[in-house]
Amino acid sequence: MRTVCVWRDEEDYSRSVSEWIRGFERRTGREVESVSPDTREGEGICNAYDVVEYPTILVLRDDGSVVASWRGRSLPMFDEVAYWG
Repeated sequence: MRTVCVWRDEEDYSRSVSEWIRGFERRTGREVESVSPDTREGEGICNAYDVVEYPTILVLRDDGSVVASWRGRSLPMFDEVAYWG
């Protein structure tokens, strides 16, 4: 399983997202892949998973299928993401 957060740096929500990522990693010991939609990789993820709102957090299986996702500025609780990941 992998957890991916698609977001843009230097937006009004950026600080809360970066703090959420650090807190999640510290609390769970699991890594969150931070992806910008403005990169080639980010564009591919956005197209593959129909990401049109930022930030978006995706929990993906090893085969790439989506287990769970959260979209928008209301970030999920750590335990909720950890449960699916």
